[in-house]
Amino acid sequence: MSTPTGVHVFDFAGIGVGPFNLGLAALSEPVDGLDGVFLEQRDSFDWHPGMMLELAHLQVPFMADLVTMADPTSPFSFLNFLKQTGRLYRFYIRENFYPLRAEYNQYCQWVAGQLRSVRFSTSVLDITYEDGVYHLAVVGPGGPEGLLARRLVLGTGTLPYVPESCHGIVSAAATDDGGLAFHNTDYLAKKSELQARRSITIVGSGQSAAEIYYDLLQEIDIHGYQLKWVTRSGQFFPLEYTKLTLEMTSPEYVDYFHGLPPNQRDCLITSQKNLYKGIDAELIDAIYDLLYTKSLAGRVDTRLLTHSSVTGAVWDPVVGSHTLQLRHEEQDSDYKLTSEAVILATGYTYREPAFLANIQDRIARDTDGRFAVARNYSTGVEPGEIFVQNAELHTHGFVTPDLGMGAYRNSCIISEITGREPYLVERSIAFQQFGAPDPALGASPTVGKFGAARPFRGAEVPA
Repeated sequence: MSTPTGVHVFDFAGIGVGPFNLGLAALSEPVDGLDGVFLEQRDSFDWHPGMMLELAHLQVPFMADLVTMADPTSPFSFLNFLKQTGRLYRFYIRENFYPLRAEYNQYCQWVAGQLRSVRFSTSVLDITYEDGVYHLAVVGPGGPEGLLARRLVLGTGTLPYVPESCHGIVSAAATDDGGLAFHNTDYLAKKSELQARRSITIVGSGQSAAEIYYDLLQEIDIHGYQLKWVTRSGQFFPLEYTKLTLEMTSPEYVDYFHGLPPNQRDCLITSQKNLYKGIDAELIDAIYDLLYTKSLAGRVDTRLLTHSSVTGAVWDPVVGSHTLQLRHEEQDSDYKLTSEAVILATGYTYREPAFLANIQDRIARDTDGRFAVARNYSTGVEPGEIFVQNAELHTHGFVTPDLGMGAYRNSCIISEITGREPYLVERSIAFQQFGAPDPALGASPTVGKFGAARPFRGAEVPA
């Protein structure tokens, strides 16, 4: 598409290339008449490189790849990646639906290398809006450049979250003789340095904390360090993965959640952590089995501490250790522990990129200043103008970061941009009903072969 002056205007610009925008790029590529560009400041696709532990695997099956749930015939599917790289039979014989995390990363790199629309080493510096077009100031391998697009898809992803109580030790660690305290995104890069310390403490309750604990526990007797795992949760809880629970990763549940009042949605997100932040049950069992096995040779120098919130942390360069101040929430009591190294497996949070500063008037907000994201994943003051990827937890629920719903969301976004359905958008897949039956309809609709019909409420904006 071109303006009357002959300047090229993209239908949309995707900013950030993580799995979700990469999936959008792969699904957009074969759609006739759809012209998008994807901009990523990194040199190449690399998904959580600091957590590429050898045996770590996804918590979703291979069908939750970039494209399959939207288009099973896509040449960018995970199965085609295995076929083209000569690993399809090995994957089949392995009889495990869950790809290794490193394998998934290789798959995404394989897809990214085939897409003409993806530009790496390209940073977006600023965006302005004029006469129905977004003007993007970018700098890439060729230097500064201006790009024009009628829509934006924000896929800059989430950033490592460091609790305020730990800011001091992380800041100190960036200085000379400031200790060793860091977010788990840097785990592999710092692993050898960690294992040279006499004591290591992991703070966190989810999958990353569990993977790191298991990894370090395997060599605890070789290196002779003390290993502690601190979580504010009441237990090391597993990810809930029963089939009727999995139905909550469905268009119907997104409809239901999106229609709730904002305060109720916020309460639900807090209570649903076991649905998207838990630990793989097999890993929990493997940790116990490893503890049991190592205990046969004597006491294992490790502690697992629950109900414990970090309320403060300081680094003492004289003794060379950190002191963590903790509060046992259930007993309402305080205690301390010392550790030469601290790993913060404390998750990620969304932070709005600075390049949005000059288009704030184009963004819809809720009463708390967050993106007011419509059911169709747009957050612009005009429907279908600015879309978000993995920034709508507060409006669309715990399925927001779920890789398995990425292709569905991208199908919706492509449908809104094109005004048609290049990929069938499922509207009803669940056997259960999440909301109260509509009295005007009488008995609730029966779920048939393809599920009950339910409309997709396009650009409806949440309260």
